[in-house]
Amino acid sequence: MTQQPFTAAALRGAVDLSSLKRPAPTAGPAAGPTAGGAPGAAAADAGGPGASGVVAEGTDASLRDVVGASTRYPVVLVLWSSRLAQSADLVRTFTAVAERYAGRFQLVTIDVDRNPAVLQAFQVQAVPVCFALVQGQPVPLFEGVQPEAQVTAIVDQVLALAAQHGVTGRVPGAGADTAADADGDDAAEPPLPPLHQKAFEAIEADDLETAAAAYREALAHNPADAEARLGLAQVGLLQRTKGVDPQAARAAAAAAPDDVDAQILVADLDLLGGHIEDAFRRLIDTVRVTADADRNAVREHLVELFDVVGPTDERVVRARKSLMSALF
Repeated sequence: MTQQPFTAAALRGAVDLSSLKRPAPTAGPAAGPTAGGAPGAAAADAGGPGASGVVAEGTDASLRDVVGASTRYPVVLVLWSSRLAQSADLVRTFTAVAERYAGRFQLVTIDVDRNPAVLQAFQVQAVPVCFALVQGQPVPLFEGVQPEAQVTAIVDQVLALAAQHGVTGRVPGAGADTAADADGDDAAEPPLPPLHQKAFEAIEADDLETAAAAYREALAHNPADAEARLGLAQVGLLQRTKGVDPQAARAAAAAAPDDVDAQILVADLDLLGGHIEDAFRRLIDTVRVTADADRNAVREHLVELFDVVGPTDERVVRARKSLMSALF
């Protein structure tokens, strides 16, 4: 499993949890610190996954509550095994990131050795593996271990996806809230940057032009604003494909393989539908058969799609190499 594009299409049933049953309580040991020594809060119980704050341990019994919580704030699931040291390493990395984000998402770690129903529901073949939950829908993130910088980049994309779907709440009892209470400061969490908030609200209202304008203004103020750059790329993808007839678009592209606009539109549709490698391949092939301004237009569009998928995705890395080969 590799990182997915975090667009609206990412929520279209990536994993089916509808058959997951809440198991009856057993007299077995309660979830707690594991033999692997992975960090984490006490196990989330049926009373609500948010009770443990920004990091919680999930179980077969609590997963439905975790899914429900994802309608209020984004959730990242790390499925791991206490028998594998690298699993514990990823949990530690994600815990550090979650604590730094202070409640903008909840990290839920689940030891699959103790929770076979979760293992079956997600059809996991290997651990560690990570999923996002947004509006109750799972989105595959990645399999294996990633360094903290890449985990952070992926979390930023999850937050952008969540914002597109109006999921911008904070985790109850998050670290930042606890720290404020300890200091005797009851001030509320600072809001999102105004332009980001404006963009998120516009997306929720299906006002993509206003959202794009807000992101462009944010980038004008801070060209290094990675979240605004990602948001603008995603909004652009939604704008270009809104109201398009996919069959007609594909027929037009097939009839005119050297029509740059037609090839770009089908690549956008492919990306929005999750066919990432097909989108990249189409544009790289178009680069090979075009020249001058047309070739540059295709190249620039492909680079923009790289931003939508994310620079750390291995498919982007491979496509960048193929693009260089096609150009030179």
